[in-house]
Amino acid sequence: MAKKQEAEKELQAKTAELHGEETKSVKEKENIESEADSLSIEDIKSKTLLAPSGDFDWDADEKGFGNYSSEERAKLEQMYAGTFNSISKGEIITGTVVSINNKDVVLNIGFKSDGMVSLSEFRDTPELKVGDQVDVFVESQEDVNGQLVLSRKRAKTQKSWELINEALENDTIITGFVKSRTKGGLIVDIMGVEAFLPGSQIDIKPIRDYDVYVGKTMEFKVVKINHEFKNVVVSHKVLIEDDLENQKTEIVAKLEKGQVLEGTVKNITDFGVFIDLGGVDGLLHITDISWGRIEHPKEVLSLDQKINVVVLDFDDEKKRIALGLKQLTPHPWESLDTTIEVGSKVKGKIVTVADYGAFLEITPGVEGLIHVSEMSWSQNLRNPQEFLKVGDEIEAQVLTLDRDERKMSLGVKQLTPDPWQNIAQRYPVGSKHKAVVKNMTNFGVFVEIEEGIDGLIHISDLSWSKKINHPNEFTKVGEELDVVVLELDEENRKLSLGHKQLEENPWDTFETIFTLDSIHEGTVLKVSDKGAIVALPYGVEGFSPAKHSIKEDGKPLKVDEVADFKIIEFSKDAKRIVVSHSRIWEDARAEARSAEVTQKKNDQKATSSAVKKVKDSVERSTLGDLGVLAQLKEQMEGAENKARNAKKSDEDAE
Repeated sequence: MAKKQEAEKELQAKTAELHGEETKSVKEKENIESEADSLSIEDIKSKTLLAPSGDFDWDADEKGFGNYSSEERAKLEQMYAGTFNSISKGEIITGTVVSINNKDVVLNIGFKSDGMVSLSEFRDTPELKVGDQVDVFVESQEDVNGQLVLSRKRAKTQKSWELINEALENDTIITGFVKSRTKGGLIVDIMGVEAFLPGSQIDIKPIRDYDVYVGKTMEFKVVKINHEFKNVVVSHKVLIEDDLENQKTEIVAKLEKGQVLEGTVKNITDFGVFIDLGGVDGLLHITDISWGRIEHPKEVLSLDQKINVVVLDFDDEKKRIALGLKQLTPHPWESLDTTIEVGSKVKGKIVTVADYGAFLEITPGVEGLIHVSEMSWSQNLRNPQEFLKVGDEIEAQVLTLDRDERKMSLGVKQLTPDPWQNIAQRYPVGSKHKAVVKNMTNFGVFVEIEEGIDGLIHISDLSWSKKINHPNEFTKVGEELDVVVLELDEENRKLSLGHKQLEENPWDTFETIFTLDSIHEGTVLKVSDKGAIVALPYGVEGFSPAKHSIKEDGKPLKVDEVADFKIIEFSKDAKRIVVSHSRIWEDARAEARSAEVTQKKNDQKATSSAVKKVKDSVERSTLGDLGVLAQLKEQMEGAENKARNAKKSDEDAE
């Protein structure tokens, strides 16, 4: 505005100086006009005031400001025009700070009026002073008060978006200020535009504390822009990766197997640890951390710990590096106590339990296998977890030892006496004992007489009378049974036992009771398509085939129904009794039919004798008796025919 005023004053001064005569004529004209108010028309005409001056140039307007040359006039016009700017709404222009007060900053942008911007929009430039130039956004040429409306914030935002888009297109680096922490990352201010920096894009290594970055100015690359929602995603990690990629190539090129390097624990997983070797990562597998067994790498290592590792292998193309830690120390087998040999007793801790056995760690890195068969003298092999569990500290005996192959087998049962020694004297055939049921199979029951002495009771040796389909119908695990030794195989460590042999064979008695065709009352226990199982007296069971389980009314027998049964088959050796209910009423019906047939035969025989007597009598009778005799003969023949027809019917029925 000052520039504009100075230019106007200078222009007026030069105009006055160069056009003195014009000014004089103007004054004269003013005097004439003042006199005209007191003169008449005639007086005015007689005056010489309107006479043209011989020195006045009436073409001054066309010549251009008196005596100015064309060059001078153009220079002055350009000078004056430079004090005004043509601006448009939405345009970004540069303004000069004219003054600063408590609320606003006044800017001269070369327009007809100055613009004001709120002082709060200059919080990022506390050293702002008069004369500084700043970019502003023209929101409106004038508001309701005729004031030019400007915004520095919108100018910064628009320029920032242009810069951000250019950075994404050209893959260039931009600088931003980390304002605050948010869920999953950080908020970055890029010249007034807020961008999101994900936690995974802060650094190549996992960041556990985001707060240390708040308040820092950092370099970024724009990785994504959502123009619809004005969202910007930036990354600092890609800048580091670009630098590290070159370092990785150099590091891998210098690697050699067996080389020892210093690294930092970067990440810990279940299967191993990632080590930062100064720009390239290597994997330290869990099996290469310690000679001893560990459940998780955290037992040995921690994050950010610095350790020395040895290069085991690497891949130039994929830049994969396999590292080892335990290889820096001698193998424990090489320093194993030389006094340990077969038969020695060793102490250790159970580190692993499998289906086939358990591993006992004598010293870290030296383990021996205790097979399940070496845990107990019992021949009935069970799950090793029933004997041992991880963490148990026990003593064992060395059974085999191979220092070259680094293998050792151990035994626990060898620390106790072998119960099979002198077994024949303690458990002779025929001796009776008590045993505990340990296991059951389809063919029998395994019992334990004492620790390490197991025997088998075959399913056929459980009961004399009951038919057992599975041992669980007779006993259960943990139950105590009385047994008798049937057979003893000391060499193969086998013991055959029996339970039913404790009693006399009842089938010797059953043979005299359940004779063929004898009838006994029974209760139906079970019914199937093949027949029914029947409970007979004295606890014995019989089998009634389906066709023999039909009642006289034609209906089959049902479960829990009581009926009479006839013994139709008895086998002492097979312990089998076959019974029939149908045979009872079928036999009774057959006997009734037989008696009826016999009676009819007797009646027929009597009738025949009577007819014969009548015939004989007729022949000896007189003629006077012929009429009576003829009538009697017809009656007898009718009775005879009737008896013959009845016999034929009975024969047809049979």
